[in-house]
Amino acid sequence: MAGMWNKLKKSLSFKPSSTPSESAPPPQFDMSAGKGISDSDSRSTVSRSASLSMFSRSFSARSSKKTCPICLGHLKTGKGQAIFTAECSHSFHFSCIADSVKHGNHLCPICRSKWKDIPLQFPTNNHPNLQPPNGPGRARVSPYQVPPEDYPTNAPRITPPPEPTNYSDDEPLPTTAATDPSSPKSHSLTHSVALKAFTERPAITSLESVAAFAVLVGVRAPPLLDHASHLARAPIDLVTVLDISGSMSGSKLSLLKRAVRFVIQNLGPSDRLAIVTFSSSARRIFPLRRMTDQGREDATLAVNSLSSNGGTNIVEGLKKGVRVLEERRERNPVASIILLSDGKDTYNLNNAHRHLTNQQHVSGFLNLLPVTICPSNGEARDDEAPPPTVPVHTFGFGSDHDSASMHAISDASGGTFSFIESVGIVQDAFARCIGGLLSVVAQELRLTVKAISPGVIIGSIPSGKYANNISEQGQKGTIEVGDLYADEEKEFLVYVSVPAERAEITSLLDVMCSYVNTESKETVQVEGKRVMIRRPEVLSLTDMNVSLEVDRQKNRLFVAEGIAEAQQMAERGDLEGAQAVLTSRRSALLASASAQAGDNLCGWLEAELTEIRERMASMEMYEHTGRAYMLSGLSSHSWQRATTRGDSTTQTTVLTGDGGTSNTGVIGYDTPTMVSMVSKSQVLNVVNPPEKISRLSKSCSLNTKM
Repeated sequence: MAGMWNKLKKSLSFKPSSTPSESAPPPQFDMSAGKGISDSDSRSTVSRSASLSMFSRSFSARSSKKTCPICLGHLKTGKGQAIFTAECSHSFHFSCIADSVKHGNHLCPICRSKWKDIPLQFPTNNHPNLQPPNGPGRARVSPYQVPPEDYPTNAPRITPPPEPTNYSDDEPLPTTAATDPSSPKSHSLTHSVALKAFTERPAITSLESVAAFAVLVGVRAPPLLDHASHLARAPIDLVTVLDISGSMSGSKLSLLKRAVRFVIQNLGPSDRLAIVTFSSSARRIFPLRRMTDQGREDATLAVNSLSSNGGTNIVEGLKKGVRVLEERRERNPVASIILLSDGKDTYNLNNAHRHLTNQQHVSGFLNLLPVTICPSNGEARDDEAPPPTVPVHTFGFGSDHDSASMHAISDASGGTFSFIESVGIVQDAFARCIGGLLSVVAQELRLTVKAISPGVIIGSIPSGKYANNISEQGQKGTIEVGDLYADEEKEFLVYVSVPAERAEITSLLDVMCSYVNTESKETVQVEGKRVMIRRPEVLSLTDMNVSLEVDRQKNRLFVAEGIAEAQQMAERGDLEGAQAVLTSRRSALLASASAQAGDNLCGWLEAELTEIRERMASMEMYEHTGRAYMLSGLSSHSWQRATTRGDSTTQTTVLTGDGGTSNTGVIGYDTPTMVSMVSKSQVLNVVNPPEKISRLSKSCSLNTKM
């Protein structure tokens, strides 16, 4: 086994480097001033690993048929490369997938289905597909470098310098050079945001009036093309707020370090990262710096220095993370916070507030947070605009975290809540999150609908957590969508009243949107097609057909509302009533037109309801994992954005289709860039499994104590 491991390291030019002992205190690195550690120390602690640029290009079901998802080379016959197509229909270069399989991975790197037929290959020293592609357009994410792992070292302790009183020491943003209009990067977003609309039925009789007629309106962001660069998306200022309390010791901390290093390696030179840690108190251990080669190296050094001890003070960690963003001198277009914790806050609303209900506890907890992440804590003033809200993407680690508070933090700030049940998937969870954050192509998106014909009135717009407004006596409705990731889609139902009218056609709505293009920085206006219905005197059989697109969206909202109702009943201790709600919703879902037509989203929703019922078998099970699983699902549905739930990140399935009434692409809310980033993480896990990191960490801690 040792010989095989040595061969694998040699084939990947893998140079394990060391990290300080877990008992060493976390140092504060003032990297922006070049203080605290010399260049020679940095080079001796963090070695540069060979670049392994896998899965750097986003893919969809269609593109994965043309491209090997492992080496990103073309899948064309007659090129001297054998092609392996698995039983799940995904194709790879035979040499690429055989190399993956020989290291023990018998799951599809894309959909994670288990294979019965395993591709095997005789040993060979030649593996051209592991060479990083040199073609254009690989700059959307940084070329991957295998990170240094958690091996023991005798590195000297570094005395952390005092923290600055003000966090205005952020590294300046790069100067943007004039862009040549003929260069590829100027045209990496060749399409604008697309609009679509579907009516519930194609016709209403001329003598019929309908009080709540459903119209589906949706927006879809353009993709990042193969040659897109960092300039094609909005660069980000990212702050990670990490729990390093005593409960994070051992494999938890080791795998957290590994996950943060994965984030570091995939940020671009225009992106900036700061690292805040908290236990009994909070500390900024790494200032907001650009992730250039040197920046990544210094950030990795800071991460490797982390050690666990003390209690859990989530509030102080968030306050410090917010300060980093509030006090920065310059600002990237996108700003976000990633918060991870495995426990409950032991310093705020603790012993003295044990009599509070769960809802009262959450409300009291939110009241302690800055207005930047909890806007309701601010006082409304007419003379000044409120500060922009910074989304906090929260990650509940294990079964002991405070899922209710973590979900409330993400909900209030516009972020998502993910439940990491198994420590081994923390890197995949981070990968899914940054796969979205590193692909923002549209900002400040506002979707607008306007009633056209007399008597047509907009009644309601169920938009989840997205703010909506109906004005002008029901003649105008708006939905504030905000940022859109590449290829991301948002769909909303608009209910309108339709009067009886003796006419061949009734015009219902005009649909339009405006947004800021992250590449050109210009505001773009998009006009959609006018929504109309026919008004015959008698309906034909075709006229009575229900739109599967509208029915599918109704099912999604129906299931999400059922999950929310069941969760509230479970909080009151009524598990029997909660299960009855879920069972009733499942039956109604299966009887719907889209489910009867074999719609894949309905199948995914049914599986979600079944999984939730199983996690509510007892109050103990509900409190152990059920609550966190449900809240993560509600977060995903309310924002129409992917989250990680439970012990598997494979909550979606990659599909193919002809673009008809059935879904194509990914079920759920994953985008191609999210899928690509998760796949990249999982390929790394094949090369260096998390279990090995866990075992090495335990072995190292035993050896250092002897």
